Order: sequence, then structure tokens, then C-alpha cells
Amino acid sequence: MLKSIHHAAIICSDYEKSKHFYTSILGLEIIAENYRENRDSFKLDLKLPYGGQIELFSFPNSPERPSFPEAQGLRHLAFNVDSVESVKEYLLSQGVEVEPIRVDEYTNKKFTFFSDPDGLPLELYEQAEI
Repeated sequence: MLKSIHHAAIICSDYEKSKHFYTSILGLEIIAENYRENRDSFKLDLKLPYGGQIELFSFPNSPERPSFPEAQGLRHLAFNVDSVESVKEYLLSQGVEVEPIRVDEYTNKKFTFFSDPDGLPLELYEQAEI
């Protein structure tokens, strides 16, 4: 029935800062960029490998994301990577703070967390089956 996740939607506080982060630092390709005048909102469609997408939205005066303690709902987004170490080093070189690398006790795969410009938790996970 369900085949894969089509997209994840993210609302940001600073559109240009988040656009730079997701395109220039994380390297996601822009599929489409639209300004919706009636909502005073940008919608940026970003391409992930294997067909997934991230929709980046801006809305005026959107509330901050509740996080600590963790609120109910989406906890984080996780990205498959070939090497957690090399992506971590790259992110550090771009000025992005990254947590220490850990090992998943159930899969023995390496993983770590970092955040987008609005504090949304993002995870790097050693290549898992797709």
C-alpha cells in the first residue's frame, strides 16, 4: 500500500537563511520555487535522492517549534549517508554544529544529529537499506 515518503514539509523563520542551508550546505537541488502572494509565503521544493522531497515554507509570524522537552509529533528527519564521519566533517567545516557520533544498539549503524537554522533536529544515519 505505502511505497515511500514523498516529502517532508518544513516551515522556517528566515526563508533565505534556510534556503541557503538546504541548498548550499546540504546540497539539495531546487525543483521549484514559488512565492504565494495571497499567503505572503514562499514554497521551495527540494529534491532528495531516490525521489523524496523536502518542501520548505515560510509563513509570517509562525510560532516556534516546541522541542525541549520533546513535544508530541514529528521528532526528527533522518538522512541515509554513506559515511557519517565524512558528512559530519563536511558539516563542521561549514560551521554547522554536530553531535558526537553514536552507534545504534539494534542495528550497529553509526548516526549523529545536527540542526537546521530553526533548530529542527536532523539525523545522519549510516547507509540503511532503501
